[in-house]
Amino acid sequence: MDRLTALQVFRRVAERGSFADAGRSLGLSPAAISKNIAELEAHVGARLIHRTTRRMALTEEGRLYLEHVTRALDALAEADTALCPIKAAPSGLLKVSAPMTVTLTRLSSAIPAFLERHPGLRLDLQLDDRRVDIVREGFDLAIRGSDRLEDSSLVARPLATMPHVLCAAPAYFARRGRPAVPADLNALDCVRFSLSGHADVWEFHQGGRTERVAVDARYSVSSSLAVRDALRAGFGVSLIPRPYVEDDLRTGRLQAALEDWRTVETTLYAVYPSRHYVAPKLRALLDFLVEAFEEQG
Repeated sequence: MDRLTALQVFRRVAERGSFADAGRSLGLSPAAISKNIAELEAHVGARLIHRTTRRMALTEEGRLYLEHVTRALDALAEADTALCPIKAAPSGLLKVSAPMTVTLTRLSSAIPAFLERHPGLRLDLQLDDRRVDIVREGFDLAIRGSDRLEDSSLVARPLATMPHVLCAAPAYFARRGRPAVPADLNALDCVRFSLSGHADVWEFHQGGRTERVAVDARYSVSSSLAVRDALRAGFGVSLIPRPYVEDDLRTGRLQAALEDWRTVETTLYAVYPSRHYVAPKLRALLDFLVEAFEEQG
C-alpha cells in the first residue's frame, strides 16, 4: 500500500461523499479507490466508512481519523510550499572549503560577480589546503586537487586539469646547471610542496620509460605560493602546477626544464555529499565553478 495515496483517497472520498466522484477527481478507477480504502482500513484495524449500494458515511472511527489525516496532509502541503522560494532562486548560506593557491590564482577575482548575480546567497569560503571532512564539518562543497581521487561516497565533479612543470629561475640554472635527465635533480636544491600527493617522489615519463626521483628538499612548505616565491628568488627547482607560474614562464622570470618528459597532472574536483535533490544554491555554485575554470582554459 502506498500510504500517502491511501490517505489522500480517504480524504477525497470523505469530502466528496462518493467513491465515484473521488475517483474522477484523482484520476483513479472506482476499483482503485475501493482498494485503497480497504487497505487503509486493514492497516488501522478499523472500519472507516460505512458503504452500501446507495450511499456511504464515515464511521465514528472514520471521523476521528479524518481530523488527524486532514491536519497531516495540510502540514505536508505547507512544507512543500515553504520550499518554493528556495526552489525558485538560489538563497541561503554556502559553506565552501578550497585550497588557497587555486582560489587566489584562478577563482577569487570572479567571486564578487557570482555573488552579485545571486543576491540571496551568502558565502563562507574557507581557504585551507588540508583535506576537510565535508559531512562532519558541515561544508556544502569542497574543491580538491588530486592526481588520484580516493574512492568515496561523495560526488566528485571534475573542474579542470593542471599539468605540472619543472622550473627554476634563469640565474639558478646558470649557477647550478639545467637538468638534462630526471636523475640530474639529485644534484640540485629541490623545493618541496609538502601537501602534494607526490611530495616525496617526482615521477617523469618518456617513450614508455618511467623515472622516479626521491625528493631530498632543504625547503618544504605547505603553500604553492611559497614554493613559487622560492623559485623566483633563485633558491632552487621545483615541480609545480603550470598555471601558478604561467606568467613567470612567459616573461622569463622562471624557465622550464625537462620539457621532453611528461610528469604528473592534478585534476581539480568539486566534491559534495549527494547528487540527489541538489539545492539551488549548490547548483548555482557548481555552474559558476565550471564556467570560471572553463574560461581560463
